[in-house]
Amino acid sequence: MTQTGVFVQRLGQFLHLTDAPPSLITRSLRGAELAVTETRDDNPVPGLSGSFTPEDAFLVSLKLHDYPDCELWENGKCVMKADVPAGATYLYDLKTDPRYVINKPFHSLFFYLPRSALDGLAEQSRAPRVDQLACELGVGHDDAVVRHIGATLQQGLRRSDETNQLFIDHMMLALTAHVAQAYGGLRPDNKTNRGGLAPWQAKQACERLEADLGGKLSLEQIAAEFGLSVSHFSRAFRTSTGLPPHQWLLRQRVKTAKQLMSVRDLPLSEIAISAGFANQSHFTRVFSAVVGVSPGAWRREAQGGPEGDT
Repeated sequence: MTQTGVFVQRLGQFLHLTDAPPSLITRSLRGAELAVTETRDDNPVPGLSGSFTPEDAFLVSLKLHDYPDCELWENGKCVMKADVPAGATYLYDLKTDPRYVINKPFHSLFFYLPRSALDGLAEQSRAPRVDQLACELGVGHDDAVVRHIGATLQQGLRRSDETNQLFIDHMMLALTAHVAQAYGGLRPDNKTNRGGLAPWQAKQACERLEADLGGKLSLEQIAAEFGLSVSHFSRAFRTSTGLPPHQWLLRQRVKTAKQLMSVRDLPLSEIAISAGFANQSHFTRVFSAVVGVSPGAWRREAQGGPEGDT
């Protein structure tokens, strides 16, 4: 079991959950594994939460449910009580054994950020190492960025079969960079690596993505082929193409689907799989969002137009 797999299991034990919580995992930062996990229990058994084995890692938690009068523990002692509002972001240092009394329904997203991920980001950004994050027990933050990333990843958690690895990598990289800057004081060197990819790099990167419409490749794998960091590759790819890799891939799937729909006998369910979508429902949802009409409506209109019209 990977480090993050162990973490997800430990988080379930920490919160006394019966089933393993749904999670998405990325390995896009120099081999450092990160995870986002959704936890919920509407009828918990009252008692003190479990305890994490101390490690050099952090939890960023987006609260999705009010939790009034929360009794907070640190280093084996009750420290304080605080109201925890829905929508607030909290940071925890796992070296201090953060715990709390579970006696009310809870619903949260947890982002697992190991120290090695922050160190890798600082190195890639040519910035000094982040010494510590602002992990003040009981202090919540009104963080619109974490709420946005959390809401986006929550959809991915609920439709994990439709979520490609490039999307997970992109969102977790954005979360890590935001946390490092907002709560760790990271100041990347914005004067370097701001251009796009060389034309041959952009062409090769697009060909690499197009050859894997299912989205199994990670950003780390593709960036490594050009000897670039994940953050540099993602930024340069967007500069060159106008889209981040995961969105470029979605539009390429749509383009492929349009080409396949020119073959009248192919059912939409078969086209969906061939174009890299998880299923016909996923295909219809993405195609409609990108094109503005459903695949069926587009095909009917295209069949009535000139040959080769896409």
